[in-house]
Amino acid sequence: MDIEKVKRLTINENTFSASTPEITAASRHAFEQCCAFNQLVITKNSYDFAILEQLFKNIGADAYIEPNFMCTFGFNISIGDNFFANHDVTMLDFATITIGANVNIAPKVGFYTASYLENPTERIAKKMIARPITLEDGVWIGGSAIILGGTTIGRNSIIGAGSVVTHDIPANVIAVGNPAKILRPIKLTNHF
Repeated sequence: MDIEKVKRLTINENTFSASTPEITAASRHAFEQCCAFNQLVITKNSYDFAILEQLFKNIGADAYIEPNFMCTFGFNISIGDNFFANHDVTMLDFATITIGANVNIAPKVGFYTASYLENPTERIAKKMIARPITLEDGVWIGGSAIILGGTTIGRNSIIGAGSVVTHDIPANVIAVGNPAKILRPIKLTNHF
């Protein structure tokens, strides 16, 4: 498996075919590693993060990921310190997914960097385009939210449960809905 070739094929904003042998092999490898990690947690309560450390580009200290975690490749994922992902988080990392420190992800959240092209002929040929996702430090994502490619969620912001993030969200706000819209700013205090 030529990971560098897959990275070149799926580079951010580049159109690519999702059915190339290299992409299929890299995706299969990530699927197997995710299944191994999930199975160890489910059957033996063994959170073997060494599996994910080998799969991801970077994983910070004190990361905690519940099963059934799934990703497309893994090598496009960078996670900061003190990261928490609850059950059933999916990261389709055809482009980079960069997550800062102290980020909390609720159950059933999806990160979808890739989308099919509009032209039906290109969709039949499995042509896609991928755009990066960035979550800055302190972000909290509510359950069943969807984060689409080409978006950045600013520092400390909260995305409400069931929301769909289709555009950038600034720092220190609460955003909800489909598409996610700013509900209000977060009241910052220094209680600690």
